[in-house]
Amino acid sequence: MKFTVDHDDNVVIFTLKEQRLDSSTAPEIKAELLIVCQPTISALVVDLSRVDYADSSGLSALLLAYRQLRDYNIPIALVGVRETVRNLFRISQMEWLFGFYPTVEVAMQELQAQSSS
Repeated sequence: MKFTVDHDDNVVIFTLKEQRLDSSTAPEIKAELLIVCQPTISALVVDLSRVDYADSSGLSALLLAYRQLRDYNIPIALVGVRETVRNLFRISQMEWLFGFYPTVEVAMQELQAQSSS
């Protein structure tokens, strides 16, 4: 399983370096997200630009992150989500839980603008 976790101030940038977000990758992703999704962060950016395929197990990993952070009003930004994966968010009616951005840079700018307003 390949991913990186970077920090930009209090923002965690989780980059999945796999083509699949499914039952084969979800357990490790969940374990890592439990570690990084703490009330001390100001946002979570998840870069999915390399992901071609996702299933319900993969979405459940992102839902876990959402549940960890929602009580603290900490936003989650999904980056580079391909249309096939985005459709799964629509079908599962989870699209409204996350912000969607084309790049990490755009997500960071938007999150910074939101936090200063």
